[in-house]
Amino acid sequence: MKHSWIDGAQAPECDFPLANLPYGVFSTAGHGPRCGVAIGDHVLDLAALAAGGLLPAGDHGFDQPSLNRFMASGPEAWAALRARLTDLLAEGGSPDLRENAALRARAVLPLAAVQMHLPVEVKGYTDFYAGRQHAFNSGSILRGPENALTPNWSHMPIGYNGRVSTVVVSGTPVRRPLGQVMGEGAPTFGPSKRLDIEVEFGAIVALPTELGQTLTVAEAWEHLFGFVLLNDWSARDIQRWEGQPLGPFQSKAFATTISPWVVTRAALEQCRRSGPARDTALLPYLQEEADYFFDVKLEAHLAPQGAAQASRIVQTNTAHLYYSAPQLLAHHAVCGCRMQTGDLLGSGTISGPERGNFGCLMEQSWGGRDEIALEHGGSRIFLEDGDSVTLTGWGEVNGQRIGFGRCEGQILPAATAVGKAF
Repeated sequence: MKHSWIDGAQAPECDFPLANLPYGVFSTAGHGPRCGVAIGDHVLDLAALAAGGLLPAGDHGFDQPSLNRFMASGPEAWAALRARLTDLLAEGGSPDLRENAALRARAVLPLAAVQMHLPVEVKGYTDFYAGRQHAFNSGSILRGPENALTPNWSHMPIGYNGRVSTVVVSGTPVRRPLGQVMGEGAPTFGPSKRLDIEVEFGAIVALPTELGQTLTVAEAWEHLFGFVLLNDWSARDIQRWEGQPLGPFQSKAFATTISPWVVTRAALEQCRRSGPARDTALLPYLQEEADYFFDVKLEAHLAPQGAAQASRIVQTNTAHLYYSAPQLLAHHAVCGCRMQTGDLLGSGTISGPERGNFGCLMEQSWGGRDEIALEHGGSRIFLEDGDSVTLTGWGEVNGQRIGFGRCEGQILPAATAVGKAF
């Protein structure tokens, strides 16, 4: 395992060692959004390095406010840049950056001094339902355990098309949504009272497909660039009333938060693992010939407004998923759906077998029946105004964290009236 000469890259709890090198988009005072790489407690300005002639040739758009152009350049370009960055940042590697004080001052910037933005221009957003424990739990709450899983669930990934316009980067506040809910015999209107989180893993599509084109699972793997943490905020009371027969609509259209850093397939290579045992054989187009699942630990912490310390409310792992990211993409494209560079695929809530592994408050409170005790005092059933929720996630490679940074948002009160500015 190589070490970096960048400060903080070897710290025990660092998310961004040399083995990671996740991509994001950032800005600084007086300079607009451009592409960067996280290393230690710094961000590497790829536009500055490209202008300085230190990166492989090619117009990868590092001076642009999204990673889309670079993602579309394909696996060979991704591998070449990763190898070059590793050489530039490694102890004993190329001195081209380390010994160029002027360029280093322009290109190696403290993370604390930059503003993060959405890392990709999201072209489409589809959220799936790929966690078996979550599907069983939520089905049990709604229909009873004997009817928890619908007949189609074990045969294909179930999903719905979400809203690109409300995908936001970590740190963006989330306003409590208004909507219809079922009251005593008739619907009522007002702020959601059952606002929830969903701990998810998001996959970023890099290589597009043509209308009518299909993908094998192996081909779908090659079309993926990397992964983000994803919190699909959900209004459970609105969802319950509107969900039949076409599924979620406004209950999930008000905000979806993703982490600012995209961790690549290459960085997670040593975190790959095989999929789960299946009681139903999948149809041939969904069968996998390689290990496309990951061992990535996920946590969610909740901090009430003014709290001195956040309480951990979820501890789970991407290994609990039943369908992998390339299976989601292969199924999405099998009807001939045109996929685009920047498409975002959410895994759905990731829950494990124990109550503390359940990836949303609906499951942990069992549909609102049970209070959830917070580690540092107080309790919750669903989110309250002022609550901040932070998702973190990391794999481990040779004792180092391959992390995603923070995926967080704070709940703002609902709008006071329809049609008025807030």
